[in-house]
Amino acid sequence: MSMQQIIEKVRTFDGVLVVQPGPDSGLPELAWGDAFFYYAPDGRMPTNVQPYGTIVTKDYPDDTSSELGDGRWRVNVHVGRATFVELAGEDPRRLSRSRDLAAVDVVMPHPVYGELGWLAVVNPGAATLELVVRLLTEAHAAARARFERRRT
Repeated sequence: MSMQQIIEKVRTFDGVLVVQPGPDSGLPELAWGDAFFYYAPDGRMPTNVQPYGTIVTKDYPDDTSSELGDGRWRVNVHVGRATFVELAGEDPRRLSRSRDLAAVDVVMPHPVYGELGWLAVVNPGAATLELVVRLLTEAHAAARARFERRRT
């Protein structure tokens, strides 16, 4: 499944807003080509919450360890602590940092935001694709639940 196919799958979630910055978006050039997933049933980008998932297509100044670009991209998903421990094998608050963060098709802590409960997969493939879609689905449901709690 390609990056675009993952984005199209996420677009099928109810209340989702997929933001894909480009030259006419008014968003920073650094984010152009990436995708950000929000629960936003009104269709407007939230100003007070972070996305629950992202796809990045290039290295950022503080995030170069995945060696992104030239066909390499990474899905990032915010997950609960139990899921993080189950899939990463360690507590997000005590990460060992002894991983190949450029490995392809492997679930690992996000190179920068792992301590905050984010998992990442560079170029999801046969080993991780189904899991990535499941994690994005669960993250969407969690974002929706947070939205509903804030609304009441």
